[in-house]
Amino acid sequence: MDKILVEMQEIFRSVFDQPDMVITCESNSDNVENWDSLTHINLISAISQTYNVRFALGELEDLKNVGDLLELLQRKLDAK
Repeated sequence: MDKILVEMQEIFRSVFDQPDMVITCESNSDNVENWDSLTHINLISAISQTYNVRFALGELEDLKNVGDLLELLQRKLDAK
């Protein structure tokens, strides 16, 4: 999962347009500046395109932080 976190770091930097951004598994919309609903949609879209996966709305509703997102992504990648 560490590899995915490193890759995800680059996606976050691109979507948030912050080249020095650092995310952790605990990062979420409450502690990341400018993480609003539009940015969230852009983020999920970028992740979907990068990893060629699709997320159901119900799957996304339960996510609390980046760690949860990474676990969901890993399950999807393992299922391929």
